Amino acid sequence: MKLKHLVMLTALACAAHAHATDVEVLHYWTSGSEAKSVGQLQQIVKEDGFGWKDFAVAGGAGENAATALKTRVISGKPPTAAQIKGPSIQEWGKEGVLANIDEAAAAGKWDAALPKVVADIMKYKGHYVAAPVNVHRVNWVWANPEVLKKAGVNGVPATWDAFFEAADKIKKSGAIAIAHGGQPWQDATVFESVALGVGGTEFYKKAILQLDQKELTGPTMIKVFDTLARVKGYIDKDAAGRDWNLATAMVINGKAGFQFMGDWAKGEFSNAGKIPGRDYLCAAAPGTDKAYTFNVDSFAMFAQKDAAAKKGQIALANAIMNPKFQAIFNLNKGSIPVRSGVPRAKFDDCAIKSMDDMDATNKGGGLVPSFAHGMALASATQGAVVDVIAKFMNSNMSSKDAAAALAKAAKVK
Repeated sequence: MKLKHLVMLTALACAAHAHATDVEVLHYWTSGSEAKSVGQLQQIVKEDGFGWKDFAVAGGAGENAATALKTRVISGKPPTAAQIKGPSIQEWGKEGVLANIDEAAAAGKWDAALPKVVADIMKYKGHYVAAPVNVHRVNWVWANPEVLKKAGVNGVPATWDAFFEAADKIKKSGAIAIAHGGQPWQDATVFESVALGVGGTEFYKKAILQLDQKELTGPTMIKVFDTLARVKGYIDKDAAGRDWNLATAMVINGKAGFQFMGDWAKGEFSNAGKIPGRDYLCAAAPGTDKAYTFNVDSFAMFAQKDAAAKKGQIALANAIMNPKFQAIFNLNKGSIPVRSGVPRAKFDDCAIKSMDDMDATNKGGGLVPSFAHGMALASATQGAVVDVIAKFMNSNMSSKDAAAALAKAAKVK
């Protein structure tokens, strides 16, 4: 019995040593494929000899998690890492609470593996403080080929003029031309693609990313709102408050022809057993084939006092950028790997197109952050801008008045 107890105690001691330090990770991936992917990340971290303390906060599209994070940081007990993105990384960097993970970035050659525009978002004052997980393309349009065929439409139109011609044909055929959910963030998603398609990348950079007052009130922005007003005319009267996945279901079920939505919509098609190219089509929104608005999920690392905790942090950063994890996670989520060097064999046609387009736009200057999805503007500014767009979508506001209101919203800090 004594020998048996000794063996058990030795095993426990070894286990305690193997996972002497836990990495505590705050995230809001709590359902379905996301939770499954987090499990894969846990396994990679554990294989590196570190334990995993899950700090999952559901709901609020990350808002609840953000509140929990603030509470922990203020109390002086930040988690090892937290799921945050875009300008929020810079905001936390200014508070002086983020950890330098250049060690992981140098070993993994992140500067070479990541598009520069993405790498810069992961840095604070030139040092890596966050690790990116994936890339979602936002400026997609999804289509039901049977609805298009019935209406006499050949494929997804590449220009706005051709798109409206197709929308008219679909409407006449008895189907809804554009499936949409009348929620502010969805309105902003459509606006973003319209602005990019009407004005081009340079206009998007000046007006949306730099908030140039002249561009915000100029003729191109007025044309953007004119175009958005036409889009609004093809949305059904029951769109108010509709969730995005229900709008996607309208395309899947043949009730609607098109939907403007990021590539998370692909998960709905996949879950319904649909195959890209046969049962549904994916294409860049009209006028945006040379551009790519991205939404990147990432984990920012918070400064740790304990040396072992710091090592765990580096292990976590390495795991996130591990090509194996990048493949597993993005196959589950419908997004694409953020880093280069990940095998493509298991990815579908829409994902391959997204990868090719990201590479091309990265080289051509058309790879830009999505403002609608928290990658480009400070939260207060973004909220004010989204409010203007939502008001335009739900009223008879003129395009000129909308542009003026947008310029005013851009000044909100």
